[in-house]
Amino acid sequence: MAENTSVLITGASTGIGSIYADRFARRGYDLVLVARDAGRLTTLAQKLEAQYGVQAEVLPADLTDPSLVEAVAQRVREDSRISVLVNNAGMSLSGTFISQTGADINRLVTLNMTAAMSLAHAAATRFAAAGNGSIINLASVVGLAPELGMTAYGATKAFILYLSQGLNLELSARGVYVQAVVPAATRTEIWARSGVDIDTLSGVMDAGEMVDAALAGYDRREPVTIPPLHNEVLWTLHEQARQAMLPEFTQEHPAPRYLRNDG
Repeated sequence: MAENTSVLITGASTGIGSIYADRFARRGYDLVLVARDAGRLTTLAQKLEAQYGVQAEVLPADLTDPSLVEAVAQRVREDSRISVLVNNAGMSLSGTFISQTGADINRLVTLNMTAAMSLAHAAATRFAAAGNGSIINLASVVGLAPELGMTAYGATKAFILYLSQGLNLELSARGVYVQAVVPAATRTEIWARSGVDIDTLSGVMDAGEMVDAALAGYDRREPVTIPPLHNEVLWTLHEQARQAMLPEFTQEHPAPRYLRNDG
């Protein structure tokens, strides 16, 4: 039971965000639910209040609008009861990078990166001062796999993973926990919105199972949780290889393979 604390969840009206709302309400957290669809938010809030006896506040906001992002960030900065931020709001795009419009790509970046960064900064600043709090950022395996062909979307999710890992290194000593959740294909409405028929895909995870796995990682205080990765050793090897390169980055001269030999 989380007494006198609340969690702010973006993209809370459907899918992963609504399940996070259910799971945190089950744990006794009050809720601040953020999304564009006020009607859906209100229906969800009423359901969770009746089911779990928590308070669920609706905060409608389109997080592609900078002024509304700032309003939500201000709430995070000022509301000392908010102890958890779930940065879940996001979108994808159909087509390839060169077939997508510049306007759509800019909207993608605004929602998936700029809004998430602004809210994470608001939370991190207050949480670090208080010496406690948690930030959960929803990334994606696409951010690790350019081979999947979702260039713009994957780039935004690679950003979220890096942001989370950097914040965890910066803030863990100050009592703030930061988790990157890295799902693969999950059954949510994001697919239909980006023009993809989810039923044509294989290996799609149920959103409830994904969130429950992510919260198991949250309880274990994992910095990175990858629900579909059964062989955990692969991520360990990935991190070991990355860290093994760090000493190589401090060099006065280029590697020999880049030196010209005009003989």
